[in-house]
Order: sequence, then structure tokens, then C-alpha cells
Amino acid sequence: MIPSSISLSCDPLNSPHPVPWNWVMAALHERTVAFRYYRSQSLISPDGRYAAYSRIQLQLSPDLPQSRIASILFIEQLETGELQTVTPAAPFADNPFVADALVEQPGTIAMLIPVAWSEDGERLLAREFESKFCSSLASDFAVVWERRLNRTHTLAPTQIQYSNAVLLGWSQTCPEHVLFRAGQMGEENWPLYAVNTSGQTLQVGSDQPLAFGEYANGSWGPQGYSCA
Repeated sequence: MIPSSISLSCDPLNSPHPVPWNWVMAALHERTVAFRYYRSQSLISPDGRYAAYSRIQLQLSPDLPQSRIASILFIEQLETGELQTVTPAAPFADNPFVADALVEQPGTIAMLIPVAWSEDGERLLAREFESKFCSSLASDFAVVWERRLNRTHTLAPTQIQYSNAVLLGWSQTCPEHVLFRAGQMGEENWPLYAVNTSGQTLQVGSDQPLAFGEYANGSWGPQGYSCA
């Protein structure tokens, strides 16, 4: 069940791109304030012109299963400081940070973090981890932002049976695809799948995830804060 104990692993799906799960567990354990916020590390594009980072909001409820986590992804043009937001179209990602979100979507978890730029810096890949408090529901979506067209795609494997999918990165075998590992809970050796922006899903026998860009250090590092 997710979550149930502060001793859970750092990422519910054991992802190579972990969400700040320890921060969530600590906040749930303390329960001292209504809202907590987390700013992810900035992922700098290969050309050094753009930074991607996310802001995650944890809205605590006295009844734990009614709490909610929402996220927004920001793209910053480092030369001008111009900001734009990216919001995925995954099931729990709607209406982040609105006042009545806890009423509309209680218990939902939608955590969005940048994962990789493409080698030419024209596309950004982010991980959308979705779950519900105190349930076994947990899976990843891939969010692909195309810089030149300012267009966003939200992807997950299709036409296959699985209970959980884990986003790994860009596919090395199939250019323009993202790579997932997906399978049924309790099974071992989940297959690899490459998914394109149209949702077409191909099983790949062997593949390696690719990731480009560098995480910024210093003042752009991850940080958490709270308010009553």
C-alpha cells in the first residue's frame, strides 16, 4: 500500500529517477502543517540555455487517505529568465494547486520531475509518477515537451497488460521513443517497451535508456519548505 510506513524505499517503483519519497514520508509522519512544497533539482539542457525543474505540493488532510500531491513543471530560459509551465494529461495531473483540488481529487498522488533532455536539447522528458494514498495503485507516465513547437505529449505503454510501468529514459534502440519497463505486480523480469509520441508501443528485447543534460548544483539544488 502506498504510503504506509516511513521505512518504505526511496522510490515506490524503485525507479532510476526517484521522486522525493523520503520528503513525503517525513511530512506525513510529522503532520504539523497543511501544505508542504518541494522544488526539484534543475536539469540544464545540453546547450546550457534552458533549465527544467518542478514544484511539488503536498496538501495534508487530517484523514491521511484524503491528502493530495500535485506538481507543475517549469521550463526557464536562462538568458532571459522567461518561464513557461508544462502540465501533463495523466489521470491525476489535472488542476494542480487549485483551492478545491482536495475536494475534487482526494487521495491522489501526481509527482512530476524532469528526467532527461534529448541530445540536441529540442525535447525534454519528465517522469509523472501517479498513485493513490493507501492503495497499491502506482505507475509512471512519460511527459515529452517539444521545445520548437511548444507541444506536450503524455505517454504510457498501450495495448499490453500491466499493473505498473517504470519510465527509464529515452530509447537507444528506437529513436524518438521513450523506454519503459512494465509488468504485473509480483512478476519478475518485466519486459522493456518503447513508446512514441502517438502511443505506439513496441516490445524491445534489449535496450538501454539514454539521458542528456546535467543537474545544477548550489542554489538550484532540491529544497523543501512548508506553510500553515
